[in-house]
Amino acid sequence: MHIRRAVTPMAATSIDHIPDEWACSGGCRYEPKFDGFRCMAHVDEDGGVQLWSRRLKPLGDAFPEITLAVLNTLPPGTVVDGEIVRWGRDGRLDFSALQRRHVAGRRRAELAVTEPCHYVVFDVLEAREEDLRPAPLAERRAELEQLLAGLPGTSHVVLCPQLRDVGEARLWFEILLAQGVEGLVVKAADDPYRDGQRGWWKVKHRTTTEAIVGGVTGIIGEPRTLLLGRYGQSGRLRIVARSTALPGAARAELAGVFTSAHGDHPWPEVLPAGWAGGLPGTGEPIQYTRVAPDVVVEISVDAAVEHGRWRHTVRFVRLRRDAAPEDVPVGLDLE
Repeated sequence: MHIRRAVTPMAATSIDHIPDEWACSGGCRYEPKFDGFRCMAHVDEDGGVQLWSRRLKPLGDAFPEITLAVLNTLPPGTVVDGEIVRWGRDGRLDFSALQRRHVAGRRRAELAVTEPCHYVVFDVLEAREEDLRPAPLAERRAELEQLLAGLPGTSHVVLCPQLRDVGEARLWFEILLAQGVEGLVVKAADDPYRDGQRGWWKVKHRTTTEAIVGGVTGIIGEPRTLLLGRYGQSGRLRIVARSTALPGAARAELAGVFTSAHGDHPWPEVLPAGWAGGLPGTGEPIQYTRVAPDVVVEISVDAAVEHGRWRHTVRFVRLRRDAAPEDVPVGLDLE
């Protein structure tokens, strides 16, 4: 049986707590949530290797060292799922460095040697040309451990660690943050692999902090999302995040709070794609309304920061009528 070469990866739903072992069918399995590029790898019957992203874009040319490592590690007729990551010299995951590798162009071969990445594999979908997706995770994990047994420490292919004990998982959740691991992925031992569907859970480190509203999408009296800023060391208001879609209660709380900006505003009338949510150069320009930057809100954010902005959308928590813009931390200093 031959698997499709471009299987759409299984996805995870965000939750706010680490579930106990009994919350999953067959027991929960806990894995680190690495901050990298999701990557599927296929070694075909002729020994050719294909790598592709969550959005089914080829990744092999960008990461030739991963292509070679997969070729040298996995037998023909194998499909695996994992994450390409880049560890910095300080031992922390470095997503910005990973992005530079992705767009390195002619320097890709050089950087594959000087700034190599690793492929953390957490699932196997096909082995010996047998489709394993209908099999429970526990069986797929046993097969994966056999496939990757005995790998040398120098290998660019790494078996993703996995725990069964929730107490140990909660300890992981706290101590791995220092290495740039943004949380945990929780999976059910009895579940099959469901192409392109959500079936796992993800728990990220989150904290609450403040930001200044500099713009809104939708109607100013009933905004859909918020464009958020903080003042930098230079004294300029810089965009740091975009909120998720506001629920009805939040829109009602913010009704009548904002006023349109008059005169000078530090942000352009249309934000280029990638300024707030998503990677630079992707998506469409953001049409929004600039507002007077005098309203402070409390937001819930995760640990992923890039180029002076939170990389993921943030969640609105509440309006801070008791706070002024000068009370908001400078930049992304969350202390």
